[in-house]
Amino acid sequence: MTDAAEAGTDVAGVIDALGFADEMAQLRTRIADWVARCDPEMREALAWQFASGAKYFRPLTIFACHRAVIPGPIPATVMTAALVVEFFHNVSLIIDDIVDRSPTRRGRATLHTRFGELTALMASGYIVADGYVQLGGDLQAIALFSELLKRLGVAECMQWRLRRQMLGVEDWRRIAGEDTGSMFEICACLGDRSLRLRRFGGLLGLLYHGCDDVGDVRGAAALGGGGEEDVRDGILTLPASLAIRDPAIGAIFCKPDPTDDDLATLARAFAAQLPEAEAYLDRIEEEARAEARLFAVDPQPLLALVSQTRQLSRR
Repeated sequence: MTDAAEAGTDVAGVIDALGFADEMAQLRTRIADWVARCDPEMREALAWQFASGAKYFRPLTIFACHRAVIPGPIPATVMTAALVVEFFHNVSLIIDDIVDRSPTRRGRATLHTRFGELTALMASGYIVADGYVQLGGDLQAIALFSELLKRLGVAECMQWRLRRQMLGVEDWRRIAGEDTGSMFEICACLGDRSLRLRRFGGLLGLLYHGCDDVGDVRGAAALGGGGEEDVRDGILTLPASLAIRDPAIGAIFCKPDPTDDDLATLARAFAAQLPEAEAYLDRIEEEARAEARLFAVDPQPLLALVSQTRQLSRR
């Protein structure tokens, strides 16, 4: 459910680079109109959540995957799918912030910090319910969003069950592939209803998750949060999976109650692994580029999306 890497991005630059300025304007208008029509009891909280500086990588993935296989304007069904994926992404962020006890996201108070956990949890249910209403009779989209919600739930439980353990890069890849990879995988399927871009979406999500991990360690995500909580909670990030190959670092990582000195030692060890982590991300990038060329009529939107995603760890 990671989102911190986006904190340092130039959102207008990303949207312009991908060529979806008009579509993003339409999406923002639809979100604002939806919030304005919500029940007054929920409206203030929902307005707070959806005005928190999103970068919209997931809707952009839907648009790019559609454009890669079908030239021309983005149809209404794809625009609706982009709206609902932004709904469900925000649900994942709300829950993630509660689990991580994060006081801020994107430089402002998280929803549960501002309005309380009850409101945050009930807002999550409200968003999901109205998301399905937006989909109407689009049975394929309904099935894909249902798959997404189940996989996100499994991923969150798996990530917490496997924390503070001596695991490796392949374990990180499996966890990240379900956590962030599932979201981008479903986005690719929603854009290209043939489902042939599913693996591309999964690789893109894996790349995004890894760039977010590296960006946290670099400090690029300080405005968005995430890095300090991951070290504190023993979450298996990409730099962590590389660092704990050293038994001494692994022993500290596995401590149930690390001290401040322990956390500082881990932070330094993770930072030392950044060159290897970046090299690993370069390999994932190449995997994604190769997959983009397999099925796309015009792979350029997908290649541009990969390039923009890869830059997240360097901002």
